[in-house]
Order: sequence, then C-alpha cells, then structure tokens
Amino acid sequence: MKLEFSLPIATPPWKTLGKKIESKIRKALFEFSLLDEDKPLGVALSGGKDSLTLLYMLHHIRGKGVPFFDIHAIFVDGEFSCGASIQKNFLQKVCEKLDIPLSICQSTQKKESLNCYTCSRERRKLIFESAKNNNIKQIAFGHHRDDNIQTLLLNLLHIGEFSAMQPKLYMEKFGVHIIRPLYFLTEKEIKDFAKQYGFDRITCQCPIGQNSRRLRVENIIQHLEKEFPNVRSNLQHAALEFGSDKSLKP
Repeated sequence: MKLEFSLPIATPPWKTLGKKIESKIRKALFEFSLLDEDKPLGVALSGGKDSLTLLYMLHHIRGKGVPFFDIHAIFVDGEFSCGASIQKNFLQKVCEKLDIPLSICQSTQKKESLNCYTCSRERRKLIFESAKNNNIKQIAFGHHRDDNIQTLLLNLLHIGEFSAMQPKLYMEKFGVHIIRPLYFLTEKEIKDFAKQYGFDRITCQCPIGQNSRRLRVENIIQHLEKEFPNVRSNLQHAALEFGSDKSLKP
C-alpha cells in the first residue's frame, strides 16, 4: 500500500496561538493600510517558518474582514540562497494543495562569491521581476518584529542612521509595494506556531549565515535583554515613533 506524504499545512480552526497571530496580522493590515483593495498579492516564499506562516495566514484571512485577493507565491531557487534551502518540489506541493500559483526564479549565487548584500539584492530583483511579469503590484515579505529591530540596530551601528524596516514601502524602480504583515509578530510566536503544525524543522542552510552581522546583532540584543527585559518591545516602539522615514521619500 502506498503511503501519502502529509504536508505540514496550517489550517483553522486555530488554537490560542493561531488566533493571536491572526489578530496581530490583521492589526498590521489595517493599521498600516497594507492591502491595495482586491488586487493580486505576491508572497515571497522561501519555505522557512516565517514565509510559510505568512502564506497560511493570508490564505485563511483573505475574504474574511478584508477584500478577497488572489495570492501568487514567488520562490527563488539556487545552489546557495538565503532562506530555508529546501527542495522546490515541497513548495510546489504546498501551493498546489492551497490552489496558489507558484513562480520559481533561479539564483546565480555561488559559494566563492556569496555574501549577504549581493544575495539579497539579486533575490529581490528576481522577485520584483517575477511580480512584474505576473502583473503583481504588491508583495508580502515574512519579516517580523525581531527582523525589524535587528535592522534598526544594524543601521544605527553600521551607518549611523536610526531607521528600521517600513511596514509598507514603494519600490519606484520596479513599480511594486513591499508589505510586511508579520510586523507585530515575534520570532518566538512564529517558531511555536510552526512547531504546532510541523514545519519548524525547516531552517536556514546558508553557508555564511552563521557569521553574519545580523546574527551578531541578535546576540547583542539577547545580551541586552538580560539587563533590560523589555528591550525588544521598546526598540520596536522607538522604530515606529522615531525611526527615519527617508526610504519612503521618492
């Protein structure tokens, strides 16, 4: 007898954590006016816990208190690429199960020249070009609160600028909006949600990711947290209230 592979897909009814996550996503959608009416929404899908949580939640939320919108997932494949480094066949099956079209782009990154800056720029360019080819004007990324405060400290310490990620950002060169519906979510909440539904095993396999500036900044935050327990929520508040909005200006 042939055994069917059980895909780790999160579906409602949610438990307490799932309800909390949905509530925080709805808060971000409304507070920052993230959705552009009923236009198609692209989802940058790496296959990791963040982007899968984003995909599952948006798939559930659409048409329920917000306009129904079509979802189109975009995945960047490659020999070495930031993210979960999983097989594209897995994501194809997930998207087929959810009845969501999936576009696959190909990264050219090689280990010899791999670095976070060039990899990130290429990934975004591929995602934006795929969105343009599919007439998608808004793309959701799976950045959460901890990504945001890491960016805040990176910019402050590295270039002397007090700025973090914007919940919604227009990329004039490509004619698309970036939105971040997970803006209020903590990484721990996403990890715990992924464990509940069996997709927490998917982790970043980047060969240089374990020695990145972002990871070193996270270690600094963890150290600060021992003395200042509210440091994460305070940094998030400071980013919203006092962070530079230079990136929003044309």
